[in-house]
Amino acid sequence: MSATIDSLQIGMHWFGERPGGLDRMFMALVDALPAQGVNVRGLVAGSPAVLDASGGRVHPFAATQDGLGKRLWQVRTRSRELTTARMPDVVATHFALYAAPTAGVFGNVPRVVHFHGPWAEESGSEGRGSVSRVLRRTLERFVYRRGTRHIVLSHAFAQILHTQYGVHGDSIRVVPGCVDVSRFDRDISKRSARKRLGLPHDRPLLFCVRRLVSRMGIEDLIDALFVVRQSVPDVLLTIAGKGPLEAQLQARIVARGLERHVQLAGFVPDDALPLWYKAADITVVPTVALEGFGLTTIESLAAGTPVLVTPVGGLPEAVAPLSPDLVLPSGGFQALGGGIADALLGRRVLPSAAECSEYARAHFDHPVVAAQVAQVYREAIDAS
Repeated sequence: MSATIDSLQIGMHWFGERPGGLDRMFMALVDALPAQGVNVRGLVAGSPAVLDASGGRVHPFAATQDGLGKRLWQVRTRSRELTTARMPDVVATHFALYAAPTAGVFGNVPRVVHFHGPWAEESGSEGRGSVSRVLRRTLERFVYRRGTRHIVLSHAFAQILHTQYGVHGDSIRVVPGCVDVSRFDRDISKRSARKRLGLPHDRPLLFCVRRLVSRMGIEDLIDALFVVRQSVPDVLLTIAGKGPLEAQLQARIVARGLERHVQLAGFVPDDALPLWYKAADITVVPTVALEGFGLTTIESLAAGTPVLVTPVGGLPEAVAPLSPDLVLPSGGFQALGGGIADALLGRRVLPSAAECSEYARAHFDHPVVAAQVAQVYREAIDAS
């Protein structure tokens, strides 16, 4: 084998077409791995435009709206075609559903499983039935137990992969999420960012970007603003994101009398996110369950904005080395409200903008994380 590794990456969607945390990580690795000596060919569900958007690296195996049977058949078919053209040195899988149909296609080629989260548990928390959860868990076990090496975003997810899926700890490597720091660390003042977004200059601003589902803790965050406004009466929270709870959350805001203090911004385009982070005094991540890392944490830090997180999953691992004051003592609206108020009033000391961005650049910038991923790939190849 040459010093350059040829990898085949099996993802879920292309981020430009279906934004999500997994898809953002997949796209980032597609872009960053070649500089670390890892050539990339990829497969995702998407439109024909994916091939051009990815610089010719990622091939769509089926449209996202195609039936499940067709998607599963096509990912296996396209995998065979790519293997016939050139057998990869390593196969990296990012989504169990699309990895499972490729069983047996790659022979003895080592596999690296990128574990982005417990798919079955996450779907259960969003209302999927028990039969669906059992089927997803079974499929996940099938895929994960056949990995040569496993990459997780945090020690919290390493524990889940080991205890819930029976993956041996010796094969698990912790590699954090990554962010293009230069895209978020913009040379623009907070005042200018607020002006461009039409936000007030004279109010303390909080920002939260999350999918609007129960495990994200948005209900607690809204209730927390009732607490915060008692000591910071002009506080304003903007919640960005879409999801099934949108109408319920808007009703909650009205019921709590928080119309002047909480606003739902809906979907915020990816290219506008750096401005939103820059405009905020503090970002809040109020997750209550199943948070392996939280890319929004490092996006905020890259923009120079401190982020308060609940002590859930991998969130503390991402921010505590910068400052333990970024981790709230517990979840729930009282702890959220007290922690936010303390931070806004200076009773909780937060890192400066420069400290936040420097920390993100040192630990989570694309080249830093891609180098760690490439090392795991080489380790998997050497172990085979």
